[in-house]
Amino acid sequence: MATKDAYYLPHKASWPIVGSIGLTTLLVGFANYLNGASIGGTLMVLGAGIMIFMLAGWFGSVISESVAGLYNHQVDVSFRMGMIWFITSEVFFFAAFFGALFYARIYSVPWLGGEGSFSAGATGALWEGFQAMWPTNGPGRVGGEFEAMGAWGVPAINTLILLSSGGTVTWAHWGLLANNRGQLIKGLVATVALGFLFVFLQGVEYHEAYSEMGLTLGSGIYGSTFFMLTGFHGLHVTIGAIILTVVLFRSMRGHFNPEHHFAFEAAAWYWHFVDVVWLGLFIFVYWL
Repeated sequence: MATKDAYYLPHKASWPIVGSIGLTTLLVGFANYLNGASIGGTLMVLGAGIMIFMLAGWFGSVISESVAGLYNHQVDVSFRMGMIWFITSEVFFFAAFFGALFYARIYSVPWLGGEGSFSAGATGALWEGFQAMWPTNGPGRVGGEFEAMGAWGVPAINTLILLSSGGTVTWAHWGLLANNRGQLIKGLVATVALGFLFVFLQGVEYHEAYSEMGLTLGSGIYGSTFFMLTGFHGLHVTIGAIILTVVLFRSMRGHFNPEHHFAFEAAAWYWHFVDVVWLGLFIFVYWL
C-alpha cells in the first residue's frame, strides 16, 4: 500500500523502450510507403502492432498498480497534471488546422482573387480566371468538380449524437459520485454506443463524399482542410470511445469508487474535449 509521503517508482519499466521501437517502425514504414517502397506497408502494420501491444501492456500495468493501492495523492496529482498537459497539446494540435482553414479562407483565397496586397479590382492575380469564392477547389479545378458538404444532414445528426454523449457521460459521473453503480454503467454504455455511432455515420458521410459528391482529400484547399479536420477529429472520437470502453469494463469489475476514480475523470475530460472541437468543426467547416 502507498504511504502518504512516498512516491511510487515503477521498477524495470520496459514499456517506454517498446513504445519507442514501435513508433519508429511505424513512422519508417509510413515514410517508405509514401515513397512507394514495397516494405512500407509491412513495416507500418508491424509498428502499429507493437504500439497496440505496448499500450495494452503499459495501461494494464498502471491499472494493476492502481488496484493494488500503490498510488497515493501525490501520484494522483501527477496523473492529473499529465492529462491536463496532454489535452493542452491537443488544443494546439487542432488550433493549427483551424488556423490553416482561417488563413486559406480569409486571406489566401481573396489575395489570389486580386484583393488585399494585389491591385484593386484585379481578377485572378496569379491564375487567369480564378474566382475568389469559398469553397474553392483551386485554380483550374485542381481535383475536378465537387460538391461542398452541407451542414444539415449527417453532420447535424452527429452533432446531436455527440452532444448527447456528453450528457450521458456526465450522468454516469453523477452515478459514480453517488455510488450508484447501475447508473454509472448505464451512462457509460450509452456514451460508448453514441461514440461508435458517430464514427459509423462519419464513415457513411465519407463514402458519400468520395463516391457521389467528388469531394476528396485532393479537392483543393477545401477538400484537404475538410478531411484533415474531420478525419483527425474522427480518430480522436474513436480513441475516446475505446478508452471509455475500457473504463466501462473496469466499472463493471468495481475498480472505481466516489473517492478514487481518476481514470474515469480523465476519459470524461477527453470526451468533453472532442465535443467542444466538434462544435467548432460544425460551425466553421460545415455551417459557415
